[in-house]
Amino acid sequence: MQIFQLLLVAIIQGVTEFLPVSSSGHLILLPHLTGTQDQGLAIDVAVHVGTLLAVILYFRTDVRIAARGALRLARGKVDTQGAFLALCLIIATIPAIIVGLIIKLTGLDEAMRSVALIGWTMLIFGLVLFWADSTGGTDKTADRWSMKDALIMGLAQCLALIPGTSRSGITITAARRLGYARQDAAKLAMLMSIPVIVASGFVLSIDVIRSANWGVMRDASIAAAFAFLAALAALVVMMRLLRSISFTPYVIYRVILGIGLLIWAYA
Repeated sequence: MQIFQLLLVAIIQGVTEFLPVSSSGHLILLPHLTGTQDQGLAIDVAVHVGTLLAVILYFRTDVRIAARGALRLARGKVDTQGAFLALCLIIATIPAIIVGLIIKLTGLDEAMRSVALIGWTMLIFGLVLFWADSTGGTDKTADRWSMKDALIMGLAQCLALIPGTSRSGITITAARRLGYARQDAAKLAMLMSIPVIVASGFVLSIDVIRSANWGVMRDASIAAAFAFLAALAALVVMMRLLRSISFTPYVIYRVILGIGLLIWAYA
């Protein structure tokens, strides 16, 4: 694969994975807009690994707490903040894993890769994010995450399996409606991404291992490295901006892109 296409895929994945604008939608649109070939499963796995490492590094303190808590949870103990955080992350992840497996086994994932569908989901869920961000409270913080809220956010995350919805966008939307402040909503959405990315990467890697070669591994390493850098930069910028601005800039982008895609799809 040409280095330019590798960099383009990696940067798009890295930047859009954690912003509420849908990374899957952008990657599906990329071949349509540039006339290039699909990047393939190996590159998909690689850029997911890159973004996974970025979110783990950025939220390393919370990840360390959850990892230690997971060990206590494995022994049947939920007596620390970390164990409870690990439990909430599991609760939030299970719905997406179940629905994701159903979609993959039934072949619906390929049927949902249309430009028109991405246009509609970009537009509709962008407006839903605006509504939730405008009307949501700010009385809850991430360290007061409850099992009930984790389940609600996990069910909302299932909608992100529809291209164009945005995993971070829909979980942030749910968190804002539940009353979490903007930075806390984003933080919970990012932590929720870790087990989901691990699960999806594991499923994709099964097919990659069968057909991997040194050329593919080289391309994958390059893509992972650039996706990591792009994702880390996007995380830093977004979390800093949320101290002073709302999610409206992302909503405006989604609405403009959604309308543009619908015009293109139906013209």
